[in-house]
Amino acid sequence: MPALQSARGPARSREEVGLQLLAALILVIVSGLTLLPMGRLALVALAPGGEIDLAGCLARIARPAAWRALVNTLDTAFFGAFAALALGVPLTLAAALTDVPGRRALGYCIILPLMIAPQVTAIAWLHLFGPSSTLLQLLHLAPAAGTRNPMLGRSGIILLYAVQHAPIVFITLRAGLAQVPRDLVEAARSSGARPHRVLATIILPLLRPYLAAGFSLAFISGIGNFGIPALLGMPVNYLTLSTLIYQKLSSAGPDVLPDVAALSLIVALASLAGIGLQKIATGRKTRHVTAGPAAQLALGRWRLPVGISVWAVMVLILGLPALALVATSLIPTFGVPLSAATVTLDNYAEVLFRQASTTRAFTNSFLMSASAALLLAGFAIPLSWFLRRWPKRIAAWIDSAIDLPYALPGIVLAIAAILLFLKPLPLIGSLYATPWIILIAYLMRFLALANKPVSTALAQVPPALDEAAAASGARPLTRLATISAPLTLPAAIAGALLVFMSAFNELTVSALLWSSRHETLGVVLFSLEEAGLGTQAAAIAVTSLAVVIATLAAIDRFGRRLPPGVLPWR
Repeated sequence: MPALQSARGPARSREEVGLQLLAALILVIVSGLTLLPMGRLALVALAPGGEIDLAGCLARIARPAAWRALVNTLDTAFFGAFAALALGVPLTLAAALTDVPGRRALGYCIILPLMIAPQVTAIAWLHLFGPSSTLLQLLHLAPAAGTRNPMLGRSGIILLYAVQHAPIVFITLRAGLAQVPRDLVEAARSSGARPHRVLATIILPLLRPYLAAGFSLAFISGIGNFGIPALLGMPVNYLTLSTLIYQKLSSAGPDVLPDVAALSLIVALASLAGIGLQKIATGRKTRHVTAGPAAQLALGRWRLPVGISVWAVMVLILGLPALALVATSLIPTFGVPLSAATVTLDNYAEVLFRQASTTRAFTNSFLMSASAALLLAGFAIPLSWFLRRWPKRIAAWIDSAIDLPYALPGIVLAIAAILLFLKPLPLIGSLYATPWIILIAYLMRFLALANKPVSTALAQVPPALDEAAAASGARPLTRLATISAPLTLPAAIAGALLVFMSAFNELTVSALLWSSRHETLGVVLFSLEEAGLGTQAAAIAVTSLAVVIATLAAIDRFGRRLPPGVLPWR
């Protein structure tokens, strides 16, 4: 027996050492992907010469161009968030609270704009309106030649912010609706209150914190959006901070890094302020209300009219722009009307098979997004497992650090990556102007996206399974490999698909990180549209839309095997 105990002692000791080493490795990786780049950004912005120089930082920020861009950024983000509320609240109430026809499909469609790259959304709406619109020409509704496209400028940016960020309002409000107990609604209905009265006096007052949170999140997304203001604002010299940073870095290169670091710090601070408001809003939830199943309001004779109305809105914001994009991709060049004689697939052949840059971009985007998805999915399982074992306060801080690169604008993360990897590193040299800097930036950006489904799934694994295995003598790493990992694998696959879909069409990060022969799909799409090759850009956009829809369909198939709350549209 003593010999057996002495054998078990060293084995247990080795197990504990292995756990500690694995935990330390996870902490180092998380810090390197989250805190290190943000710290480097702040250091260069505040102390470009090695010593803190607040006056110099403020001088760089106080330039007229920077002030105009800051005002434009806050203006479009603020009113875009209000417009997102105006669009998202009715759609959310219809999809999550009523018996409107096709509720599940409606929720899926509401989420879809968030999964589509902003530059694809911008190109689709640009091709829907304006004198060169193939769809409007087909219907003989196109404006006169030479007319300015109404989507260009401030109003177009605000409109597309509403479309792009209404899904954020949907996700936030639907989480709030789950906190409205069915008892309150049923008690009001049994007392004779009509649905609109229940909505006004019970549901909406309880949703106020979530309305504020949805507004804050939409505002944050507007501050960091690059694809929409780049395509709708830059052609008319309406610059936001993200497009001003892009212009400065594209024209002057690394020499302006202190300037763009200071601008990026302003973007980061504005986003953090929005995150703080969102935290305050959700922190003021009514505590005495017990969460229950989402309440339902029967529409009665209004069911069909409401259903027709909400689906008409979805056709308007999704169907018509997509149709305009497809129509543009099927003509040989702008100005040629679409007809049986002019329809062609030559644009698809050109971008998919003939052009070296576009075929290379498809390959690069696929490889880098798939690599990021696989690496993050594999890392998310042990990360989430350790987060549940560590003290709550430490786990909360680490979780906040993981969320930081995803919450902050991508343009800020791109500048941070440049600052971190521009100078040569020991053994590997400089990663600037290589595909590795894009891959690492994807790992930074989408770690939270991969971790969230796994964390949600792991929280719903019955503790009795782990306790029974521990009582049987199974060590922690064995329990991780045989219980936690298999049970969370479907969630990890769903997270990997979400990462792949988000990274495949990504532009905000890669717009500043790409280099020759290392183009991504979002960069090539943006470049083609800027160069006036709109029909080829439309072909790439349609192809990317097909990839997004196919990926979402694959994720949805996993939905039946996933715990509630992993997929936002289920």
